Amino acid sequence: MKILPSLILALLLSLSACHRVEGRRVVFIGDSVTDGGWGRSNGMPLPSDERNHKDLNHIYGHSYMLFCATWYESRYPEAGFEFFNRGISGDDLPGLAVRWEQDVLSLQPDVLSVLVGINDVYRYLEHPGAVVDSFDLAGWESQYRRLLGLARRQNPAVHIVLVTPFIAKAGRNGQAAGYEAHRALTDRLGSVVRRLSTDFNAALVPAQELFDRLLTDYPDVPAEYWIWDGIHPTAAGHRRLSELWLESAGIR
Repeated sequence: MKILPSLILALLLSLSACHRVEGRRVVFIGDSVTDGGWGRSNGMPLPSDERNHKDLNHIYGHSYMLFCATWYESRYPEAGFEFFNRGISGDDLPGLAVRWEQDVLSLQPDVLSVLVGINDVYRYLEHPGAVVDSFDLAGWESQYRRLLGLARRQNPAVHIVLVTPFIAKAGRNGQAAGYEAHRALTDRLGSVVRRLSTDFNAALVPAQELFDRLLTDYPDVPAEYWIWDGIHPTAAGHRRLSELWLESAGIR
């Protein structure tokens, strides 16, 4: 008997160690990968308060966040889940810090999902003479740790979900001359995220491993099928990322 992928995912979630949350407010914050044009932004990096919060046909955008939110909302309509997309295209960690009060703390999340780091890598390596070993990794970790600490102090029970930054050897970014440096620094930031997930007892979503595995498991499929320019997933890539998030976050 053939089992549908959605049923397999549901089974995995039921068997995995799930995290019970007292409330149902789930906030996703990050860059363009999370943004997905939510609030009819037309791909523009508009601040959250300048986006359309009334058009429920576009409130989540079209990223992995949409798949995650609709999975819960469609299956548990009486559970009272509330989802908020607070991704803004182009943001790096300092960008998240500027709007942390407005886009995280003011929403008082019960679950907080963070995906950041991709733009930090690109902005740093754009500087002439920039080398991986000179990146202020300790400073980056300290700022990330401070932001998570603010969320945890506001709500000691907040369930944190951390997604590792990622890059793939695909499209224009994957073929760029500096790809190896970008991958090396992305991996270093990913190691920081892993450490933070342990320190904050947070769920870890290993996105880099996911895209590495997809490129290996489907050698006859172009890498661009999953992540078209090396950093932005396609619809198929977002679907796979959402499945990994649902399996890894373990909330119910």
